[in-house]
Amino acid sequence: MFNKRCIVTGGAGFIGSALVRHLVRDTDATVLMVDKLTYAGNLDSVKEVSDSPRYSFLQADICDAAAMDRAFAEFRPDTVFHLAAESHVDRSIDGPGEFIRTNVTGTATLLQAALAHWRTLDDAGKAAFRFQHISTDEVYGSLGAEGFFTERTPYAPHSPYSASKAASDHLVRAWHDTYGLPTLITNCSNNYGPYHFPEKLIPLIILNCLDGKPLPVYGTGANVRDWLYVDDHVAALRLVNERGVPGETYNVGGHNERTNLEVVRTVCRVLDGLKPRPAGSYADLITFVADRPGHDLRYAIDPAKLMGELGWKPRETFDTGIRKTVQWYLDNEWWWGPIHRGRYAGERLGIAK
Repeated sequence: MFNKRCIVTGGAGFIGSALVRHLVRDTDATVLMVDKLTYAGNLDSVKEVSDSPRYSFLQADICDAAAMDRAFAEFRPDTVFHLAAESHVDRSIDGPGEFIRTNVTGTATLLQAALAHWRTLDDAGKAAFRFQHISTDEVYGSLGAEGFFTERTPYAPHSPYSASKAASDHLVRAWHDTYGLPTLITNCSNNYGPYHFPEKLIPLIILNCLDGKPLPVYGTGANVRDWLYVDDHVAALRLVNERGVPGETYNVGGHNERTNLEVVRTVCRVLDGLKPRPAGSYADLITFVADRPGHDLRYAIDPAKLMGELGWKPRETFDTGIRKTVQWYLDNEWWWGPIHRGRYAGERLGIAK
């Protein structure tokens, strides 16, 4: 049984909340969720497990060294899942400074707190401890029409977001190689699923469809992403934590490559079946807009190492996962409605001035 004491940073975000729900609901883990509660942090995302005696929450900034030191000293974790990050490429174009602060300085601060805690453990505790850093395939840059990212692909980030995540990956490796901290890194492809903040493509398209608004597609829509259902990603994170080799990196991908235009058309097709639009297909709302600056052409992950060495494989195809996702948004306006009416209503971000 997975009964570790886990700190989950960024646990009120999209992937973090899915991990928190899984750990509290489906394992014997005790979880301290640490989150600053920025615009994308939402405690409603962990509402279903928040009454558990194995769940607690600390509102804190990972850049606050004193707060992180106290959290480690008081909670005494066996493992850290580090997901706290600024994560939206468009927002990094508009304001890169916050991405450098949180993703780079915050990761360094958290590593120092984890190292200080790890040094207080006995030999068995040190051997069992894990600092797991959750990163992105965007650190590898852009692929052409063929080939895949592997764990040996050189880093070539193109956006402020991906550059900040690349820097944080390097810091995590340095703390392992220099200080012996038992670290793990996972680099994942594009996630989708329930509780996804609507600035990202799939929830944005779903909600624009429901509002009858234009469906913005950057450029010609030819950019390709490899899509991963969030619960499949969470299963991979737990597996890497349990069986991964300290110091190693594991790529997590769903083998579900789609162009952005194909993704939008798929969402429209699912909605046409589940909630028909009286005026015609939702695809009639597709609108091509100016491309994002520095938009990478294609991402595609080769998860062979994760599948071969640790035995992971995704349960959802893109078609099954997208149907579950669309149905969840149809059924859960209580979650996205307040966001849509308040913090973010679908406006365009990331237009370089």
